[in-house]
Amino acid sequence: MTPVRQTKSEGNVNGCRSYSAPDPPGARRVVFSTRTRRRSRLADSPTEDIDLLHIFVDADACPVKDEIYRVAGRHGLEVTLVANSWMHTPDKRSVSIQVVDHGSDAADDWIVDHVQAHDIVVTSDIPLANRCIKGGASVLGPTGKLFTEDNIGHVLATRDLLTDLRGAGEITGGPPPLRQRDRSRFLQQLDVVIQNIRRRHAVDDPRTPPRER
Repeated sequence: MTPVRQTKSEGNVNGCRSYSAPDPPGARRVVFSTRTRRRSRLADSPTEDIDLLHIFVDADACPVKDEIYRVAGRHGLEVTLVANSWMHTPDKRSVSIQVVDHGSDAADDWIVDHVQAHDIVVTSDIPLANRCIKGGASVLGPTGKLFTEDNIGHVLATRDLLTDLRGAGEITGGPPPLRQRDRSRFLQQLDVVIQNIRRRHAVDDPRTPPRER
């Protein structure tokens, strides 16, 4: 892997820092823009003017980033990780990282501000999931649980109850560690969500050859 040096650029725009890497010989260039809205790879689609199927990841504590890269790569989609600090990403133009301030809701606010209807958000943060659903996005948890308008109210109520019980000392510890079957379910569910969005909007997968007439 080629070396990457990271430097912090001057300025702070919209609560987001911009980072870039200088270009010594043999190093690849890395730029994290302050306002990036990447277009999914649907350039060959008749609806290329529609910005569809971008995957946003609440990345600081996300345990399924590798699975996201796999599915996104298979479908030709771009991924934006949103985090409070820099983290390693694959050496692919389709994967970018947005570094935000260390405020408690900075990453959540950035995602909500940039996500659009038909995008996909991966997060275990229930309030963030609720905000994104209201904006028309599809939201998936790391265990493969799909958050929807029908179940988010119950999920929020359960979260609040567990928070109260932990505060009272009746429950200790956090959620159980992610199991392999959770990862498998996540892979399957993310693939299903992508296909469902494409079917709803009659957008053909760019990697699928056109049907013969």
